[in-house]
Amino acid sequence: MKHGHDLKRAALRLVAATTGLWLALPAFAHHSAAGYDLDTIEVLTGVVDRIYPGASHVEIFFIPLTVERSDFVRDADGKPVVWSVEMEGASAAARAGISGKTFPRNTIFSIALHPQRDGKPAGLKVRGTAVVRCPGETLPAPARHCDAVEGHVTAGPGALPGRAER
Repeated sequence: MKHGHDLKRAALRLVAATTGLWLALPAFAHHSAAGYDLDTIEVLTGVVDRIYPGASHVEIFFIPLTVERSDFVRDADGKPVVWSVEMEGASAAARAGISGKTFPRNTIFSIALHPQRDGKPAGLKVRGTAVVRCPGETLPAPARHCDAVEGHVTAGPGALPGRAER
């Protein structure tokens, strides 16, 4: 009779382990960088629409500015295109100075990201690069970013790609 009890216990362990694995898979898939083109780095300057401070990562939703810095990037219907950029966890982002308080709606900022492979307006923040906030409502010059504006604020370590640290 003891043998049957051990078999039942082993079966329950197997079910528990399998269930745990299946529950963990979406979390692993969610944090995969496979959807991003890690060979490409784009530096975008835009205006914060909102910040989502999720526990697994912070996400900034923003509207990029044109290279001329005269308007927002727009879709075929003339509507501003909203991008999202996935970053580190909320506590790590806050330690780097990135939060809804430091990057409120309408903040002008520049960020380096790996764009999504499928062309959707989204990206993954490039590790080891800063997020740079322009002072007040000051826009950078055409084809420049916030790190070229006097009085900019850098959040996080590093610099924008192609720029000297300041």
